[in-house]
Amino acid sequence: MSTTKVTLRKRELPSGKITLYLDFYPAIRNPRTMEMSRREYLGIYLVKNPKTPLERKTNAEKLKQAEAIRALREIAIINEQYGFIDKGRQKMDFLAYFEKMTQTRAGSYKRTYLHFKDFCHGKCTFGEVTVDFCKKFMTYLQTSKSKNAGDKVLAQNTQADYWCCFRSVLKQAHIDKLLPENLNVYLEQMETVEVHKEFLTLEEVRTLYKTPCKNETAKRASLFSCLTGLRISDIMALTWENVQLHPDGGHCVRIRTIKTKAELLLPISDEAYKLLGEPGEGTVFKDMSEWQLRRALPDWLEAAGIHRHITFHSFRHTNATILANLGVPIYTVSAMLTHKNVQTTQIYAKLVDDSKRKAANAITLEPTPESEPKTD
Repeated sequence: MSTTKVTLRKRELPSGKITLYLDFYPAIRNPRTMEMSRREYLGIYLVKNPKTPLERKTNAEKLKQAEAIRALREIAIINEQYGFIDKGRQKMDFLAYFEKMTQTRAGSYKRTYLHFKDFCHGKCTFGEVTVDFCKKFMTYLQTSKSKNAGDKVLAQNTQADYWCCFRSVLKQAHIDKLLPENLNVYLEQMETVEVHKEFLTLEEVRTLYKTPCKNETAKRASLFSCLTGLRISDIMALTWENVQLHPDGGHCVRIRTIKTKAELLLPISDEAYKLLGEPGEGTVFKDMSEWQLRRALPDWLEAAGIHRHITFHSFRHTNATILANLGVPIYTVSAMLTHKNVQTTQIYAKLVDDSKRKAANAITLEPTPESEPKTD
C-alpha cells in the first residue's frame, strides 16, 4: 500500500505575497464529494522579501505554524481520517440539516430543534459544532423554559430526552460524513429520574368504552391505543394500507414506528379492528389532531368518574400494565411495544406485581387461623 507524502510548498501570488499550501502525493479523495485532491491551501501568507526583524520573525512563526499543520495532516492520513480536505463541509448549514431530520422523526426532535435554534440564534454551521459547543447546549437545556408551559423550566426527563435527540443528530451527521468524528464519545448522557407512570385498570377502560365522548374519533383512537399500545404519533399516521390481514386469519397493523423506526407487525383483536371504523383509503383517524385529543380527554375522563391526570400516552402504559397483569410474558409485551430492551418493559411488570401484595400481607399483627400453631 502506497503512503501519501505531505509536502509544505510556497506559491507567489500576483500581489507579491507568498501563500503556503500542502501538496499531497499521490492525491487523496474528498470523503464527501469523492473527488481527488492534491492541494490544501492553508490561508497562511508570508512577506516575499522580509526587510525588518519583525517581518522575518513573523515569517518564521508562520512557517512553524504551517509545518505543525503539515505534521497533523500526515498523522491524519496514516489514520485514514480525510475529513480535513473537505473545507466546504464546515460551511454547510447544520441547523438546516437538523430541521430536515425532524421531518421523519418523533415530535421530540422538532421540540429539540426549536430549543437548539434559540440557543444558536438561528444560525449554525457544521464547523461550529464542536465538543465545547455541544456542552454549552446541554447546559442551556438545563435552564431552558418549556415551549408549552410558560415560565416552567424543562423537567429533568424532558431535558434528557431532548439531549438524547440532539446526540442522535450528531451521530447521524457523523454517519453521513458531515462531522469528522462522533462527538458523542466526548459527551455525557443526562441522567433521568424514575417517574410515576399513570395508567388505567381494565375496569376503568371498560367504563370509558361505555362512556359517551363529544369527540367520537378521539374516543376510538384512545381505546385503540389501550388495546394495542401504539403511540399517538403512530396512531395519527396510521393509514388503511397499514391495516392488513394476518396469516392467522385475523387483522394486524404493519408499520415502521415513527419514534424508533422499528418495523412492527402487530396483531390486533376484532374489537380493536372495529374501533378503526369503516374501511376506506388514506388516514384511518381522519381530521384528528393532538390538540383535539388533549381537549377531548378531560371531559370524557371526568364523565367516566376517573379523576387522575391521564394523558394519551397513559393509554400506552395502560396496555402494558394490563397485559403484564394478565400474565402475558414480559418478552411478548416488550416486542409488542417495540422496546429496544426488556428492562424498559419490566417497569410495567413492577407496577402490577401481585407477589408484592402477597409479601405485604405475609406479616400480620393479629393472629389468623392459618398462623396459629397446630397442636396434636
